[in-house]
This record gives sequence, C-alpha cells and structure tokens, in this order.
Amino acid sequence: MARKTQPESGSSGTDSYHNASSGKQQLRLNAILERLRHSGTVTVEFLSAELGASMVTIRRDLDQLEHDGLLQRTHGGAVSIEPLFYEPFKNDRSFQAHLEKFSEEKRRIGRAAAALIEKGETIALTPGTTTLEVIRGLPLNQNITIVTNTVNIAMELSKRKDLDVFVTGGHLRGDWFSLVGPTAIQSLQPMLIHTLFIGADGLDSTWGASCLSSDEANLNSAMVKLSRRRIAVVDHSKFGKVAGWRICQATDLHMLITDTEASDELIEPFRHAGVKVLRV
Repeated sequence: MARKTQPESGSSGTDSYHNASSGKQQLRLNAILERLRHSGTVTVEFLSAELGASMVTIRRDLDQLEHDGLLQRTHGGAVSIEPLFYEPFKNDRSFQAHLEKFSEEKRRIGRAAAALIEKGETIALTPGTTTLEVIRGLPLNQNITIVTNTVNIAMELSKRKDLDVFVTGGHLRGDWFSLVGPTAIQSLQPMLIHTLFIGADGLDSTWGASCLSSDEANLNSAMVKLSRRRIAVVDHSKFGKVAGWRICQATDLHMLITDTEASDELIEPFRHAGVKVLRV
C-alpha cells in the first residue's frame, strides 16, 4: 500500500496560497490609491467598508503605502502627498495657474489613460500637465517601464520603487522641465515603446497634435515613430488649436482621451479619421 506523502515546504499548494494572498493585497493597494487620487483623503473606516477588509488589514496597507512613499498617514486614515516641484516654481503664479487650469478634467483623463496600461509595458509620455496626471494613476507592481524626457515626471516617479524609469539626456528647457535636442532623440533610438501618451498645446483634425516648442515637437515626433500605440490625452480647450509645431498627424493616433465638454462636433473628425475617442 503506497504511503501518502505530505507536501514539502514551499510546495505548489503553499505557493498558490501566498500568490493569491499577495494578489488580493495588490488589488486593495491599487484601490486605495485610486480612491485617494479621487478625493485627496481617505479614512480607515471608509476603506474597510468599501473594500470589505478589516481595519487592521487596511492600517497595514496604509503603512505599506506610506513606506513606499505613495501617501502620508494621518490619524485614522491618509492623505495624498503633494506633487514635487523645484523650489523656484512653488510661488510662481503663472506656473501654478497652468497646473490648475481644467485640473479636474485632466485628472479624469489621466486616470482613464492609466487604466489602459498593460502589465509589462514600456510607456512614454510627452511633457504636459495632463500626461503628469497619467503617471499619478499608474498601477502598482505591474513591471512597467517609463520613458520620459521630463524632469518633474522623473521626480514624481522617484517615489515609486516598483517602476523602471528611463530619463533621456539632452538640453533642459526650464519652462516645463523638458530635456530636448539631438542627444535626447538619439537616446530613444534603441527603444521599443508599447504605448505613448501625447499631451499637446493644440489638437486639430487637419493639422494634428502640436506644441509651442520646435525642440519639443522634434523629440515628441521621434517618440511617435518608435511607439506601437499612440494615445492623445487632451482636455476640450485644446481642440481646434494649432500651436505651430506639429507632433503628429491626427491619423497617426490610435486613441484620443478627452473630457465630456468636448462636443460631438469637435470629436467627429477624429472618429472619421479612424481614431477611437473616449470622453471621461
């Protein structure tokens, strides 16, 4: 009669249990960050009821996220960490006004864009306030690589130990922290970018996506050529505008994510050009 053997330590049964437990925690952590991005503050009691987990578990999750530099613990909950800026820009009203313009619309667009990122992807982002919101919505521990030529995006991502961040070299444009020039373009050449998120100063169905700087346009165009999937992330105020320097044609885009203030009349030419449009 064959003797029944006990599972060895580290067996597939034990591994499956730990993997399932880790997977549940990962879902909770992402859900906590999503709610925090939406409201700016959360409580242990609210999260416990919302996520169906004990308050002890939620406190442990919040402690983990604070340890990872993704939130700040408070008595009974947590709050968002303020964005990182270079000191000279903290009191620059014109810069702050640029950030605050259509800020809620940009947050919605950023969250919707981040939700499209798949595990293991290499993504790139052009400079801009809306692409900044995309990186704030990135899921945790999904083996994502970020390619950016924007210093302030790299600063924010420095808090994320679960991401692999590549920053181009190049000449610094101080007004939006972007690195440009031949060195920056050359550093991109060996890369395969799965998804590119394109911010723009103008978006016109005939002229395409455009920006105010020729140097930025050249670099952004290089990113377009190296990417498999190209998604424009722009609020409704950018439609019908031509900023002077083209990033790409409208037909180069696979998707356009904008806010609900963009009318059918504004987005129909893009749909006609074969661009999938998402209003959030």
